[in-house]
This record gives sequence, C-alpha cells and structure tokens, in this order.
Amino acid sequence: VSNQAQAEGDLSQRARQRLANDAELRTHTPRQQVQASDQPGITTTAAVCFDHDPRVPMPGSFITRRYKDRDILVKVLPKGFEFDGDIYRSLSAVAKAATGKHWNGYHFFQSGKNGKRT
Repeated sequence: VSNQAQAEGDLSQRARQRLANDAELRTHTPRQQVQASDQPGITTTAAVCFDHDPRVPMPGSFITRRYKDRDILVKVLPKGFEFDGDIYRSLSAVAKAATGKHWNGYHFFQSGKNGKRT
C-alpha cells in the first residue's frame, strides 16, 4: 500500500470493481510530442557538419590576392572555385590561370588553418 493510500485512505470497493471492469481502458492520456513551433520562446539547436577543407573559407566566401599590381578575386563554391567567370577544381588551377605559373594554391593564396590568411 502506498504512502498516499495510507494518508488519504484506500479506494472504495466500488472503485476497485470499476477499475477491474475497465482494466483495458487507458488510465493516462497519451504523451504528445511538443514541436518547437508550438511553444514560442523555445529554441532548438543542432550540430551541423560541413564536409569541406578547413584551409578554405566556407562556400560563398571570397579569397583575394594581390599579384603584380592585379587583384585576384576568387569565389569559393561548394565543389570548386570561380575566377574570371570560369570554374576550377582547385586553388592551384586558379593560381596557374591567374599567373601563368604552377603554384601550390594554398601557398599562393596564403590559406592557413581554418581558411585564415597567415
């Protein structure tokens, strides 16, 4: 017998009989899943993983480099780089197109850890 039953008294015989007859009925309401939009002021957060090289800024960013009195502007794409209206697969290809010489693209654009210039 629970503490509440001891303190408040147990169920009457009639209540016990009704419970026995209604044993298959639900005794609790089902739990409802709460949506974040249902309750204002509740914010949910989730981790987002991006599969990209940390030496390059996120897609949509721009990388710039001044080379021989010329500004080289490169847009970072999800799968490559855009320079002067053309798409390149690597920063090395961009550097070669811009200078006519083979370069390590990360070195040429001075990309350091997390895409920051060093």
